[in-house]
Amino acid sequence: MRFEIKNLKFEIPKVYPITDVRLSGLSHTEQAKRLIDGGAGIIQFREKYSAPNQWFDDAVKAVDLCRKNNVISIINDRVDIVLAVGAHGVHLGQTDVPPDAVRRVLGPDAIIGYSTHTIEQVQEAIAFDIRYLAFGPIFRTTTKKDPDAVVGLHLLQRVREITADLPLVAIGGIDFENAGSVFAAGADSIAVVSAIIADGSVIPERFREFASQYE
Repeated sequence: MRFEIKNLKFEIPKVYPITDVRLSGLSHTEQAKRLIDGGAGIIQFREKYSAPNQWFDDAVKAVDLCRKNNVISIINDRVDIVLAVGAHGVHLGQTDVPPDAVRRVLGPDAIIGYSTHTIEQVQEAIAFDIRYLAFGPIFRTTTKKDPDAVVGLHLLQRVREITADLPLVAIGGIDFENAGSVFAAGADSIAVVSAIIADGSVIPERFREFASQYE
């Protein structure tokens, strides 16, 4: 049965964790369990290396775990998996199906996030029916095979001026030491990968460390 997303109240949290199986050495479900133990209210499941059929069962279990714990589940890129497992929404990149087309498929209540890397992309994105906009990489990142060029804090400040009330998520190389400067530049939320999930044994503690500082 699909998870009911109608009338879901969505507020972007200060800390937005993203899973990575290769980096953590843990399944998406196990990462979700540990993030939930740490207090996460939203989790994005990102799988860049396995075909959909290879991680589908893991996605089913991970989203079910989120559902049982009232945690928002977002699938990176794969609209088909969102529909199949009943996740709350999808996070789209520049090479994915356009957000407006995805909105027609997922309906008016689904959460759609959208990644941007340039001012021009941001200006185009604000016309889409999206729930939040991501911008980055703010700093150098090693979690993507072919990362986009670093945008820095100065461009993040410009994006804040453009996006007005649209929730702005900063992503890319953000850790405990530099997160404060990212919020100061105007981000509403920070998407964090390595700094939270790289060491699977301390995921709950690392998430709580971030959340206690910024939530």
